[in-house]
Amino acid sequence: MHTDTPHIFPLIIGHRGASRDAPENTLESFRLAREQGADGIEADFRLTADGQIICMHDETTGRTTGIDLSVAETPLEQLHGLDAGLWKGPAWSGAKIPTLPEVLSSIPHGSWFFIEIKCGTEIIPPLKKVLQTSRWSPERVRLLSFSAPLIAELKQNLPDWRACWLCDYRHTLRDNIWHPSREKVLDTLLRSGADGLASADRSFLDRNLVKALSERGKEIHVWTVDRLPAAENLCNLGVNSIMTNRPGWLRRNLEKLHTP
Repeated sequence: MHTDTPHIFPLIIGHRGASRDAPENTLESFRLAREQGADGIEADFRLTADGQIICMHDETTGRTTGIDLSVAETPLEQLHGLDAGLWKGPAWSGAKIPTLPEVLSSIPHGSWFFIEIKCGTEIIPPLKKVLQTSRWSPERVRLLSFSAPLIAELKQNLPDWRACWLCDYRHTLRDNIWHPSREKVLDTLLRSGADGLASADRSFLDRNLVKALSERGKEIHVWTVDRLPAAENLCNLGVNSIMTNRPGWLRRNLEKLHTP
């Protein structure tokens, strides 16, 4: 991964924007992340009942709007009428659920944009249309999904755009084994054609795994990192980016650590 200016630590990506301080997955949260010095943002996207791509993590809108509607069963016009900011505090009242084109238009040129897909392959045709008609260069965008088959479909349909497989890990105390195993992770990346791994911040992600990924030309992005010791460890491992709910705080403290 390359940037216009040298970085002394990985890219700092606002996870759902500056979501510790602002309502997640809103233009307001993305704007605040940029003001706090984030190199880019990560956001979640789903398809509405009328085939529009909107920014929403959950399958339903209840947690962030107070009105529980299924995104997949509700048209865009109705979803646009919801208040997605008030739950975070009165100062954010009136924030809307944005569409993918609205988010793309709001982010300045030169930023990074991580698009996490929260639904299935049905999103690919409209996603392809939006991306290919946008001003965005594939170099600055990463497509993310927990579904390896979806990653494979994305690589088939959008070969110029980089797609990374999201992976969490579970540790079995009884037999002291991580699931999936390192071999399974590497095999999944190979079979899906993924350009990299978007990893949970677990001890599973160690120097050996980072080396194995790097040797295979794979990127390493890590979510969600809100503690300084964890971020510093990832800096030492040499990952490409850190996704965080508090980009301003994390950047300030990493800069203090790395200032001579």
